[in-house]
Amino acid sequence: MRLDELRPAPGARRSRKRVGRGQGSGHGKTSCRGHKGQKSRSGGRVGPGFEGGQMPLQRRLPKRGFKSPFKKEYALVHLGDLVRFEPGSVVDTEVLRKAGLVRGRQCPVKVLSDGEIAHPITLRVHKVSEKAREKIAAAGGSVEEILR
Repeated sequence: MRLDELRPAPGARRSRKRVGRGQGSGHGKTSCRGHKGQKSRSGGRVGPGFEGGQMPLQRRLPKRGFKSPFKKEYALVHLGDLVRFEPGSVVDTEVLRKAGLVRGRQCPVKVLSDGEIAHPITLRVHKVSEKAREKIAAAGGSVEEILR
């Protein structure tokens, strides 16, 4: 058997239904849509979430809280995770991505104070918590905030 001899299984491929091509075809006149009503009209489909006039689920459920459209998402890194880097090294967002500490979207990076660090590093990220900044300074390191 060769590639040019391959054929789909019998009955696996059906020709499309050609509607609106005369009464002799069996699919003429109303083009299989029936007479009148919403489904017979052009563009006559119910929208997503429409429940036949019943109050839709997204309106029946209670709404709570507030979602700000201006919220900034940060990729969070804990201070304890920075122990793996060499003393005196420069740690920026690219280094964190290569180390697997920051994944996914290109969002700004924030370092939190969870954990301890004993050796000095130079940290270049978008945001650093105050406590994390104090711990890095106490270890002899420095922090540079970069603008996004």
